[in-house]
Amino acid sequence: MSSIMTASYRSRRDHFEPSDTDPQEQRRLRGHLEQIDYTTFVSNREVIPQVLGLGTNHAEPAAFQRLAISAATARARWIAEALRLTEAGVAVADADVQRLAGMRAAYEELSEAYEGLRRMVERGYLPYRSSER
Repeated sequence: MSSIMTASYRSRRDHFEPSDTDPQEQRRLRGHLEQIDYTTFVSNREVIPQVLGLGTNHAEPAAFQRLAISAATARARWIAEALRLTEAGVAVADADVQRLAGMRAAYEELSEAYEGLRRMVERGYLPYRSSER
C-alpha cells in the first residue's frame, strides 16, 4: 500500500485497479464505485453537521477563527517552552522532553482539527456561511 505525504496528513492509495478486466466490466465497476462514493458523500453531509452540533448546519468563520487561535497558541507555547528549556545550553531532562512532546502533540492535533474542518467545507460535507451577508 502506497501513501502520499501532503501538507499535513498522509493519504493512502490502496484502491484495487484491475488490469485484466474487459472494458464493459471496468465501466460496470466504475459505476458501482461512483455509487459507493456518492453514498459516502451523502452520509458525510448528513452526519457531520449533526455530530458537530451545528444548529445552523453551516461552518461559521468564528469556528475557524477559534481553531486557528487555539492552534497558534499551542504552537507558540510549544516553541516558547523549547526555547526556555534550551536557554542554559545544557542537555534537556527526559521529563522536560516528554512534556515538550505533549505540547507538540497538542499543537499538531489542533492543526489537524482545523484542516479537517476545512476539508469538510472543501468537499461539500459542511456548507460555509460567510459573515458577509
